[in-house]
Amino acid sequence: MLVEQLIRETLELQGFRIESVEKKDSELLVTIKPDLRYHPRCGACGLSGDYRDTLPKRYFRHVPIWGIDVNIANSPCRVSCLRCNGIHVEQMPWAAGKKRFTKALAVTIATWARQLTWQQVARMFGCSWGTVASAVAYAVAFGLARRDLSAVTHIGIDEISRQKGHVYLTNVYDLKTGTLLWSTEGRSTDSLDSFFDFFGPERTKQLKGICCDMWPAFIKAVKAKAPQATLVFDKFHIVKKLTEAVDTVRRQEITEKGKEHQKLVAGSRYIWLKNPWNLTDRQKASLDSLEKLNLTIHRAYLLKELFRDFWQSATKDVATKFLGQWCSWADESLIKPMQEVAKLLRKHEENILTYFDMPISNGIVEGLNNKAKVISHRAYGFRTAKNFILNLYHCMGDLAMPTTLHRFV
Repeated sequence: MLVEQLIRETLELQGFRIESVEKKDSELLVTIKPDLRYHPRCGACGLSGDYRDTLPKRYFRHVPIWGIDVNIANSPCRVSCLRCNGIHVEQMPWAAGKKRFTKALAVTIATWARQLTWQQVARMFGCSWGTVASAVAYAVAFGLARRDLSAVTHIGIDEISRQKGHVYLTNVYDLKTGTLLWSTEGRSTDSLDSFFDFFGPERTKQLKGICCDMWPAFIKAVKAKAPQATLVFDKFHIVKKLTEAVDTVRRQEITEKGKEHQKLVAGSRYIWLKNPWNLTDRQKASLDSLEKLNLTIHRAYLLKELFRDFWQSATKDVATKFLGQWCSWADESLIKPMQEVAKLLRKHEENILTYFDMPISNGIVEGLNNKAKVISHRAYGFRTAKNFILNLYHCMGDLAMPTTLHRFV
């Protein structure tokens, strides 16, 4: 097969023809001319128009062939368009928007960028990091413009730390499909308001359930923008509050009782924090020994484990009674961190108990947030929130990719 035929098989050329393929230095230069059997099409609307003039030659990078760089050369014309009532550069079917690379190369780079870091992809194709970012931006813009959000009825909201110093992103996920719907900087009321503004009033009215943590800014935004939806506080965040309280008790007890006590409970941190069924045999033996010492940490641990029964309540009424009883036990324990958790649960009791009306949780969201952290760690972080959000959409948004004449990956 001739190289010219390979180019024709991998490049959209309707309205154009290949004039020549020549090797210049270490690359192939493909010169393209208009096919006079076709009228030029407007680059804005796609309608056939009248030729006006020809612009200087432009070069577009194509997918390498056997490691040899391929560049497309074309002198585009300008078109007088009746529909647009203006003059526009003609439509070039191989071009990725206004980028100086072909659609095929953009899709190939973007596909690899879902598996590797952008820097690795740049080295693979011998291009700059910025070229990879542009290809991903092109693919993401294509996918976002074509996704269907009409069936979204249950969403999960959570924040993720982008870098040190309490710098956060707010992510909104579809709980049914596990895909990223929205990501923006910050974790304020305005951050979440921007999602509802984007989502629109009609789709917001269709929301039946919203799951989030007990962050006041999120609560305020949800109640203002989607009052008809059932707000459920995520049980995994409640469990996290309990484990944090238990760990606080452990540290406080070590501080109060000194070095002798520290030696006694050395290496026991994860015994108190892990699920009982995940303890190793050695940890189980250590727990049995520590239980006999009547430690404050052990009483806090028992309260934490006892709260598991709350989620197994048969009805909402049973859960209400259990929550009140547990909070009383926490108060009577005189363990301050556990009392603070009880106070928090009482404050948000209404939306904790809605779990029994609509048993949704952010379990899938926590998994997706971990994936987001892997994306960031794999790339050793991103300097700007814009690029991090772009990569999150690309890897977690389940977005459609542009179709190409030939699939390279």
